[in-house]
Amino acid sequence: MPETTAPRVAPLPKHQRSPSAQALLEGVSVAGSEANIFTTLIRAEGLTRRWMPFGGKLLAGKLPPRERELLILRTAWNCRADYEWAQHTGLGLAAGLSEDEIARIPAGPDGGWDPFDAALLAAADELHDSCELSDTIWNVLSSRYDEAQLIELPMLVGHYHMVAMTLKTLRVQLDPGLTGLPTKPA
Repeated sequence: MPETTAPRVAPLPKHQRSPSAQALLEGVSVAGSEANIFTTLIRAEGLTRRWMPFGGKLLAGKLPPRERELLILRTAWNCRADYEWAQHTGLGLAAGLSEDEIARIPAGPDGGWDPFDAALLAAADELHDSCELSDTIWNVLSSRYDEAQLIELPMLVGHYHMVAMTLKTLRVQLDPGLTGLPTKPA
């Protein structure tokens, strides 16, 4: 647990941004305003410029949006990543998850899910715990997903682990109006 929750790296104010940094940030917003994730990470402009297309590709990838958000939210829960949870709760609702389903994500695969959703949650858990999928989960996923989706799934979960580590280490603050992780599973 951190001693303080103050940001270690503050968002870069507009007046300090280079023209290229400002141009990059103009292409991204959350609910019409600048998000702390982007205004903080832009301090490493070259890295952020290369990272953003990869993250964007995963958000518009081969996995069905609802299933993608289920995986991301379970990863956020596993990593105890408030910022990720806060941002992806809204994205999850927009992708077709219900409020009840989002409330059950902390309970994991045993939270009353249909078999495929339970396998997705178990996949996020296995990747978190051992960095690989068991044959059991792989077989369930491969019954529905093609090769491209099977490649994308661990890359998605791994990407959001990286994002969680970065945001938690930098102590990026929640954007106004957002709520972090629930205090306990439903």
